[in-house]
Amino acid sequence: MRAFTNRATRTAALVGAVAATGLLLTACGADDTAPRASASPSATASPSATASPSAAAPGSAASQAPAPGPFNDADVMFAQMMIPHHEQALEMTELADGRAEDADVKKLVAAIEGAQEPEIRKMRAWLKGWDRPESADHESGHGGGHGSGHGMAGMMSEQDMKDLAAVKGEKFDRAFAELMIAHHEGAVAMAQDERKNGVNPTARKLADDVVRTQSAEVAELRRILGRI
Repeated sequence: MRAFTNRATRTAALVGAVAATGLLLTACGADDTAPRASASPSATASPSATASPSAAAPGSAASQAPAPGPFNDADVMFAQMMIPHHEQALEMTELADGRAEDADVKKLVAAIEGAQEPEIRKMRAWLKGWDRPESADHESGHGGGHGSGHGMAGMMSEQDMKDLAAVKGEKFDRAFAELMIAHHEGAVAMAQDERKNGVNPTARKLADDVVRTQSAEVAELRRILGRI
């Protein structure tokens, strides 16, 4: 009877130990699964990280076009006509190399080159962004003479350019000043037309710059003519 009791006691103890071990394993299993449960929010948070590019969409290339916003025929015409107008001004400044003598004329030559080369690049970029050709049919062109042709006032004729290239020193300085005054006045008139009829903010801003800078240069050229 005592042996049976001892065996029963040992059996109960073994069952209790097994039960305790089961509880311990269950607790450990819960601890193991807890980190996985807490990690799930970070896994679900990843889509919000990929949403950031869409938030940056306003800064895309489309919104950073060379001349964003609406544009009309006046804006297109302004760029198409001002490009060759600027190009001829640069041809005139190239002739100054080795021919100009006056220090102030040389300073103006550098200023014109520094302003108009970047402006040509800007206007070409506008036309490309607007899907418009760089040139259009106008009545004048490069050989139209002073103020001839639709909207191309101030353009030099081929003979004007030949005459300018044929002189040096003070004669060049005087001829350059006279011709560039007429050329700048033509550009100012074109820019004023853009300010009146254009709608694109970037094009109108450049028109403002042309009016301001070239009007100031005309005043300087007149001052130079007054002393040489």
